[in-house]
Amino acid sequence: MSEHHVTVNWERATPDFSYDTYNRDHDWTFDAGITVRASAAPAYLGSESCVDPEEAFVASISSCHMLTFLAIAAKKRYVVDSYNDRAVGILDKDAAGNLAVTKVTLRPEIRFGGEKQPTPDELGQLHEKAHQYCFIANSVKSEVVVEPR
Repeated sequence: MSEHHVTVNWERATPDFSYDTYNRDHDWTFDAGITVRASAAPAYLGSESCVDPEEAFVASISSCHMLTFLAIAAKKRYVVDSYNDRAVGILDKDAAGNLAVTKVTLRPEIRFGGEKQPTPDELGQLHEKAHQYCFIANSVKSEVVVEPR
């Protein structure tokens, strides 16, 4: 077991506190002292220049899948030169009628180096195993789809 800590800090920066006027910008501070400026999504009156929780959720799934993929590829003696994912999350109503990120589609494009190159079937198996062992994908109820480019 491991623990992962983050501090979320928000302070009112407006004279009043109503839904239309309160500020959404806040800070996420991680264990290593890195601080990220965050806000609500622009559709919910947040700042476009900040990371929103929905984007962070999608990035978390994409990053975990990538890191798991790289670990599996390395253990199978493949050499990965680059990995680029254009992940997309869909915010929609779930079966209970609540807004949720119901689907995350990963679209990784991977460049392999060296002589050992995976076949399309082997690449698919690498992604299946990465999805199976991804901590974050195992922690969410959203559908996660992998569509290699």
